[in-house]
Amino acid sequence: MEKSDDPQVICDLKQKKTSKKRTKKTNKTNKKNTWIYAIFGITFILSIIFSVISNILVENLNTIAAILVLVAIICIGIIFDMVGMSVASVAEAPFHAKASKKHKGAKEAVKLVKYSEKVSSVCNDVIGDVCGVVSGAVGAVIAMNIANAFKLDSFIISLLVGALVASFTVFGKAVGKSFASKNAEDIIYKVGGIIHFLSPKTNKK
Repeated sequence: MEKSDDPQVICDLKQKKTSKKRTKKTNKTNKKNTWIYAIFGITFILSIIFSVISNILVENLNTIAAILVLVAIICIGIIFDMVGMSVASVAEAPFHAKASKKHKGAKEAVKLVKYSEKVSSVCNDVIGDVCGVVSGAVGAVIAMNIANAFKLDSFIISLLVGALVASFTVFGKAVGKSFASKNAEDIIYKVGGIIHFLSPKTNKK
C-alpha cells in the first residue's frame, strides 16, 4: 500500500499512535498501583500474624525460650534478606540450562528471577521489615520480663536489649549479604528446590 499524503490521514495516524502509548503507560501505572496496594495488604496481614504468634509464645514461655523465639524471628529476616539480594543479582540463563536438563527446582528458580523485582520487594521490604518490627516488639517484652524477674531498672534493660537486637540484626544482615553476593546463584537454586518440593503439583508427579 502507498502511504497517503492526506494531512488528515497523517494526523489521524499520529493520534492513534499517541493514544496507544498513553494506554500502555496507563496500564503500567495501574499494575504498579495494584502491586503497591498488594504490598500494603500483605505487610499489614503478616505484621498482625507475626505479632500475635510471637507475643503469645513469648508470654507463655520462660525467658530463655522467648529469647530463642526472638533469635528465630531475626534469622528469618536475615534469610529472606539474603534471598531478596540474591534474586536481584542473578541472571536467568544458568537456570534455563538446568531446566532443560530437568533439574528439580530449576523452573521455579527461573520464575523467581523473572519476577525478581517483586520477589526482592516481598523478601526485603515486606518479610524483612516485618521481622525487624516484630523482633523489636518481642525484645521489649523480653526486657520487661527480665526487669520484673530480677527487679532491675526497666529503662536500662530495655535499652540494652534493644541495642543487642539491633546489633545482631545489622551484623547478621551484613554477613548474609556478603555470603549472598558470592553465592547468589546457589541460593536461588536451593530456594527453587524448596518451592519445587513444597509444590503439591510436583509432588503428585
